[in-house]
Amino acid sequence: MVRRTWLSTLFFISFSLLGAEVERFSLSGELTQGSLIRGQTLPGTQVWLNGQPLPVTQDGQFVMGFGRDAPLEHSLTLHFNDGDKSDYPLVLSQREYKIQRIEGIAQRIMKPRPEDVARAQEDARQTREAREHFDTRTDWQQAFVWPLHGPITGVYGSQRIYNGEPRNPHFGVDVAAPTGTPVVAPADGVITLAVPDMFYSGGTLIIDHGFGVSSTFIHLHKLLVEPGTAVKQGEVVAEVGATGRVTGPHLDWRLNWHQERLDPALLVGPMPAK
Repeated sequence: MVRRTWLSTLFFISFSLLGAEVERFSLSGELTQGSLIRGQTLPGTQVWLNGQPLPVTQDGQFVMGFGRDAPLEHSLTLHFNDGDKSDYPLVLSQREYKIQRIEGIAQRIMKPRPEDVARAQEDARQTREAREHFDTRTDWQQAFVWPLHGPITGVYGSQRIYNGEPRNPHFGVDVAAPTGTPVVAPADGVITLAVPDMFYSGGTLIIDHGFGVSSTFIHLHKLLVEPGTAVKQGEVVAEVGATGRVTGPHLDWRLNWHQERLDPALLVGPMPAK
């Protein structure tokens, strides 16, 4: 498998001190809602996003993400080793999202029983804790790949209307494939959650890529790895299924920066042709 550095594959912008030749920092990623942004600065620099400190690697790399409906204006503050402390404005572009109508959802799913609600709340607690786990691994620096190739049947940010009732926005990318189709890790990481039967999401797997960045796969037929397992990019970790709240077999891939839900498609680009 050919690997590329993300600096050469994503939109790239850089900032320099006025009148200075030494580049102080650069950002890679689309400045838009739902995007993961990766940065490079001088070693020893402290970084804040909207007044909140960001972890920075020893060689000066950092990462941040902006959710579906994130405000468009943000501030990045850098405190350099030479004592200079500067604020840089970040302006995101606003996105428009699709509306999808899906009929035929089972009544038990539309109006779950109290015990199902309690189960779903416990599922949510587990996934929230897994996504809040902080690991200093830097697998998020890799150029991510699609975990599965196939028709895209659901997109990030779209709002789904089930049986005529508006629901929460969709926060993943759906790729259709037959049950049992292999699913691979989009980047290196460690498994932090592997549950075969969550109420809404069915078979659920979370891969921690470090610094708060994680991939979530849901509706899986079979999980092939356990929590604590380190995985490599391209390694088969699960099989496509139709478990949980679905109308057919597909992979729902979700990307998070901590609890911010991001668009995986912005990270990997268009689906490769067969």
